[in-house]
Order: sequence, then C-alpha cells, then structure tokens
Amino acid sequence: MKIILDCNIWISFLIGHQAEWMKRILTDVRFDIFVCDELLDEISDVISRPKIRSRVNDDEIEDFFRILYAFCRVAKIDHDAQVPVRDPQDLYLLSLAESVEAELIVSGDADLISLKQHKSARMMTIASFKTLVQG
Repeated sequence: MKIILDCNIWISFLIGHQAEWMKRILTDVRFDIFVCDELLDEISDVISRPKIRSRVNDDEIEDFFRILYAFCRVAKIDHDAQVPVRDPQDLYLLSLAESVEAELIVSGDADLISLKQHKSARMMTIASFKTLVQG
C-alpha cells in the first residue's frame, strides 16, 4: 500500500507522541511510505521552530531523519494537482499522491481530511489509519 504521511504526523513521531506506532508502520512490509522534497522542506521548517526545538535535541533530529530516509521512498512530483483546496500549501501532497499513485494520505489537517479522496488516494486521520492497520 502506497502511503503519504503529512508533516503533522511526522512531527508527532519526532516529539514522541507516536514513536512506537510509527516505528511499527515504517517497518511493516505492507506499506511503502513516500516523501518528496517539498514535504522534507516543510518538516525541516517546522522542526526549526522554537516550540519544536524546545522539545527535541540535535541527536533526536538526526535520528529522526536517518529513520525517515532509511524507511521511506523519496519521490519526485511529476503531476500538478488541479483541485480547489482551502490551503494551497496542501497541493504538493495531492500532487505527490498523483505522482506515486498513493492509496492513502494520513493527516491531521482538517482541510485535507475533508476532501475524503483525491484520485487514488483516500484521506484518513491517524486514528482511522491505526484502526485500519490493526484491523
């Protein structure tokens, strides 16, 4: 299953709220987790914010990126999603989904979740994804 995890999910992983669960899905052979340069840039930007930096140290950030690169597929966006969205900054995730033909986008972003589906990708909250994985 091809999956994209939104930035907010990765940040939860980094600060420890979902660490054990994230390790489980990253090592699950049923899942191919995709990232792109735009997502990596957004993650780096959020990590650099004082609120996040106050909760993690340099070693944790280094380990986080080592894990991310070890278990995820870095893809290039080769489609531009043409869909009206409330937050245009979400378009790169939809474009990535089109480019890799993702089946799921897991996010905590209500704007993305409200789309429910984009091409082959179903939008899903982390709670719904956990239920799917465990079920």
